[in-house]
Amino acid sequence: MKTLKTDILVIGGGSGGLSVAAGAVQMGARVVLLEGHKMGGDCLNYGCVPSKALLAVAATAYGHSAGADMGILPMVPKSDYAKAKDFVAKVVAEIEPHDSVKRFEGLGVQVIQEFGHFISPTEVKAGETVITARRIVVATGSGPFVPPIPGLANVPFYTNENIFNLRTKPDHLLVIGGGPVGMEMAQAHSRLGSAVTVIEGQKAFGKDDPETASIVLQKLRDEGICVVEDAFAENISGMAGDITVETSKGKFKGTHLLLAVGRKVNIEKLKLDAASIVHHRGGIKVDASLRTSNRRVYAIGDVAGGLQFTHVAGYHAGIIIRSILFGLPSKAKVNHIPWSTYTEPELAQVGLTEVQAQSKFGARLEVVRFDFAGSDRAIATGKTNGLIKVMIVKGRPVGASIAGAGAGELIGLWAMAIANNLKMSAIAATVLPYPSMGEINKRIAGAYFSPKLFKSILVKRVVAFVQRFVS
Repeated sequence: MKTLKTDILVIGGGSGGLSVAAGAVQMGARVVLLEGHKMGGDCLNYGCVPSKALLAVAATAYGHSAGADMGILPMVPKSDYAKAKDFVAKVVAEIEPHDSVKRFEGLGVQVIQEFGHFISPTEVKAGETVITARRIVVATGSGPFVPPIPGLANVPFYTNENIFNLRTKPDHLLVIGGGPVGMEMAQAHSRLGSAVTVIEGQKAFGKDDPETASIVLQKLRDEGICVVEDAFAENISGMAGDITVETSKGKFKGTHLLLAVGRKVNIEKLKLDAASIVHHRGGIKVDASLRTSNRRVYAIGDVAGGLQFTHVAGYHAGIIIRSILFGLPSKAKVNHIPWSTYTEPELAQVGLTEVQAQSKFGARLEVVRFDFAGSDRAIATGKTNGLIKVMIVKGRPVGASIAGAGAGELIGLWAMAIANNLKMSAIAATVLPYPSMGEINKRIAGAYFSPKLFKSILVKRVVAFVQRFVS
């Protein structure tokens, strides 16, 4: 048995773990990284990267059939599903070296390609190696949750972990789950020529603002995607090419089945009890500094039981690097964390939704809306189907909801504003290029201030005084 001693042991080579390892080793710490599967984790191999690549292919195909308003003769695109998946694989392969064992060993990280588990509060075993570390970071992420639906065990199905390996286009794809993964894959497959039915037990886009979500949902339905809400899957039967999902709202038949009903954290191999680490079904219990019940051990990203996004894992990495390397207090917050669903139109959110803000602030809340149809750039590009609304309290944004073209880019300004406690006046004072979609953010700041300026009796009296008496 081989033994190692190090400053920092990182368990998990996904986004968060790699960020910790790269940052720590370049600042002088000794780092050991354990990864028993694929470097880059879910995001690179099964999530963010391949899904966005497939959506890009689908958008290109859809463009051939959607240009009538611009004078382009619509045509039904002929898509090669297998080649589309080859493009997805090519994109992953191009990004892969950035997350590779070779790159991290080049940085000075000792990479062990084994799964690790605790054997004591201070030791982790990986293969034939026992590692003792001053600090341990658990960054094992999450995987697709497979619900215990009767009959499911006897029917072939896909999750985000293997759908990108499929090379034969589904004639009719059944998707159970109306969240970001389910809806993105639904639109991608629909635009590539599959019939698609989405079955959601509650509401599609259930974690987003209902008003902005409805804009995206209507667009998906207009494209021919059948979205059935409030329909719990009660039984699944059939075989490859002929699958039936029985729900509280009837039976739905298809040729392929995709499960997209949520995530489960990857903790089953860690033997956390051996390290006295408190955990539960939703993840590892951490405090505001992301430290577990074992003060030597931190948990970041999905496994910490909070928001499950790649950028959150990266944010968590920065939080604990500050604590571990410099001994400085640092706490993770969630109110400034944005997220986006990359359907067309996109759907994005940061901070509180209108309902949440109303519940928290009551009469102090102001909600300002701006329709994309009021944007010159949106008009010029035919992308007027969208809405931004910002929740404001005492002149400061506390939340923003956006549906429309580029929502995932537009939300960044509001994430910065909330993170830095900026006032709406800072947004209004920003000069943006014309014509750009980014102007939409400034236009909503104008919508906030205009009534205060143009309807204010005091403002009008001041202006009248200046015009009369000031030379």
